[in-house]
Amino acid sequence: MSGPLPAFAYAFAKHQGVVLLGVDDATGRARVGLREDADPAALLEARRSLGIGLDVELLPRTAFDRRLSEIYADAALAGGADDLDLPGDLDALAGDIPATADLLDAQDDAPVIRLINGLIAEAARIGASDVHIEPFESALVVRMRVDGVMREALRLPGRIAPLLVSRVKVMARLDIAEKRLPQDGRIGLAMGSKALDVRVSTLPARGGERVVLRILDKDQGTLSLEGLGMQPGVLDALQRALRVPNGIVLVTGPTGAGKTTTLYAALVALNDGRRNILTVEDPVEYAIDGVGQTQVNARVGMSFAAGLRAILRQDPDVVMVGEVRDPETAQIAVQASLTGHLVLSTVHTNDAPGAVTRLRDMGIEPFLLASSLRLVLAQRLLRRLCTACRQPMAGEALASALRLLGDSTTNRATLYRATGCAQCSHTGYAGRLGIHEALEVDERIRQLIGAGADEDALADAAFTSAGRLGDAARAAVLRGHTTLEEAMRVTRQELQDHGVV
Repeated sequence: MSGPLPAFAYAFAKHQGVVLLGVDDATGRARVGLREDADPAALLEARRSLGIGLDVELLPRTAFDRRLSEIYADAALAGGADDLDLPGDLDALAGDIPATADLLDAQDDAPVIRLINGLIAEAARIGASDVHIEPFESALVVRMRVDGVMREALRLPGRIAPLLVSRVKVMARLDIAEKRLPQDGRIGLAMGSKALDVRVSTLPARGGERVVLRILDKDQGTLSLEGLGMQPGVLDALQRALRVPNGIVLVTGPTGAGKTTTLYAALVALNDGRRNILTVEDPVEYAIDGVGQTQVNARVGMSFAAGLRAILRQDPDVVMVGEVRDPETAQIAVQASLTGHLVLSTVHTNDAPGAVTRLRDMGIEPFLLASSLRLVLAQRLLRRLCTACRQPMAGEALASALRLLGDSTTNRATLYRATGCAQCSHTGYAGRLGIHEALEVDERIRQLIGAGADEDALADAAFTSAGRLGDAARAAVLRGHTTLEEAMRVTRQELQDHGVV
């Protein structure tokens, strides 16, 4: 392949439906992708622009959009950090931009603008959830969180930090003159056919303002329960709980465990047009058509409890509360479930039985908890092994890993180790998979909760053989989906508590 890509302006490629896929050095002809509904006359302009013959490949719209995003996202990042010729003042960067701009259609050559666009485009391309812009005395470090793990993406001179931060604040409609207080905002962007919502948080620090960009792909807001990769038993338990007209369904786990994604998938499953579904969230991450979503705003007194009280006067069938974090919210949620509403929420506990203890600590009477609770789902996210480069373990390393897993019947299992290749950015992992444990409140569990039983008694009754988080992590290792090291990194305490390692 010769010549830099892309050869066409992004606006031309997008609107005319023509993209340069490559150049064959042997024949000297260009491979061009043509969107299936595009006007073939655009090939004449493409031929004139390139000055060489064309081999045309007809692409379906979805395939064309994917190739367009990949090619121009790479081009947006290329050169963004190497040729910075920065202006000496911030005013040059403070011009107005549209409320929703297309990242790949950046005609402005200002290097800071190109760098910000390129960073966000690269983050979206590799599936990063967050971009961290961290100023220090000696350098500006840009890191991205990919599959739950931070990795450094860029290191720049420290003098660039104020310019980069100011540009982000302009895009998010924040006050660029206020550097002493934290600020929060949002940026609406598009990358080809993909709609992105970027949540911006700034925090004053010793080296300057730190900025975190949370990248939200709006397509993820339409996930189905079946698409979450739950084990059949866990999925069946969750679906049964969602079919009950009233009660509380809780999802537990640490920050970044995918709790909100699970709740959104549940709302999508319930959103059939026959129910009034209302939410109170902090913040509203994904917009779902047909669901009334309310944003928490502590500055004006709009807390979870205040929002929950208000939406209960809106005749809801299903209520989703972003998090039960205080006794008042817990009390209102229980009362709502007892008066005929299905309440979905999250709580920060390590496992499913711990949610019962947490709610009791918030002042919920055991008999009320026993009557209202339907299901507690605990979850974690493990990095998935890259299938292109994973290597089977052998010899003493395999024997040692099997001993740690503690089951002699698995001596024929194939375990893998992470190596790293270009496809997974040399990490050995690509994507994530969920592991879950579901505490379904049946009559026996209800009696135990009402009697004030502790977590061990609840776990013994709910998980008679398997089904704990540690068991799910162990099964993922034995199936070759992840490594023992990754399972121990995420669920070390659970594995030890349940006697796996």
